[in-house]
Amino acid sequence: MGSSAKISKLGTRMMPYLGILRHDLRGLWESRLVRLWLAATVVLTSILAVSNWFQFQNAPLIASLLFPYLVFPWFFVVVVLGVSPVSGSRAEALADGILSRPVGRCEYLLATWSARVVLVLGVYLVVIVPAIALVTLAKRPVPEDTVTVYGIVSALGVVGLVLTFLVSLGFFMGTLVRKPLLAVVVLIFVWYPISLILSVFSLEEFSPISLSQALPTQLRQPWREVEADPKGNANVKDMEAFAESDEFEDFSLLRVTLGYGLPTLVAVILATLCFYWRDL
Repeated sequence: MGSSAKISKLGTRMMPYLGILRHDLRGLWESRLVRLWLAATVVLTSILAVSNWFQFQNAPLIASLLFPYLVFPWFFVVVVLGVSPVSGSRAEALADGILSRPVGRCEYLLATWSARVVLVLGVYLVVIVPAIALVTLAKRPVPEDTVTVYGIVSALGVVGLVLTFLVSLGFFMGTLVRKPLLAVVVLIFVWYPISLILSVFSLEEFSPISLSQALPTQLRQPWREVEADPKGNANVKDMEAFAESDEFEDFSLLRVTLGYGLPTLVAVILATLCFYWRDL
């Protein structure tokens, strides 16, 4: 009886969060920005796959498909989606709802953040997973590559983590600045120069540019260390075409996860604190 009562109480407390989450997801899906982004990422992924179909091995080709999500151009869409729910006219409209209904500020903020993360990751996975399956299963006129299931899953997870970080960064900036356009401009003029500087030092833990260059190495990584397969060294020209080099041989999934995971957590906490102390 006690456990069922606790579950029922937890479900009741989660109702506002789930209600806002469903409402926000429905509103996001109906927006032109999201539908245009979905169509555009399908088109761009198809163009990248077709143009490199006869040139790249599996690992460089998959890395090229993931590049737009890490660096350009989908950074702008993800940031805009992150900034919008807590800034500008949207913030003014939600004041009455928070003050007149049993919905806490934290519940609203976390629900809208979750909705954007779910949407961004959903669009990303719906497009990229079939593309990767096609690349790895199709017979192409290129030397055999040693891409592993573990490598593909870990690479997908890392790119998803970076997208979550970008949503959270936009969320925090939108909460702090309150003006969507200004928040996006600040992020663009701060994020790209920092990423370029960090990429010089090949810090894939903090720079999406370096991470995109290191992805072919991770895609070939087995679950457990085994003797090197000489086939993995074939077609060096393809690897060099996507800037893979020996400096990424020490790629650490743990370091990359912490490098983007901890800042994501910090951004969400800071956004929550800023929104909590804000006068509505």
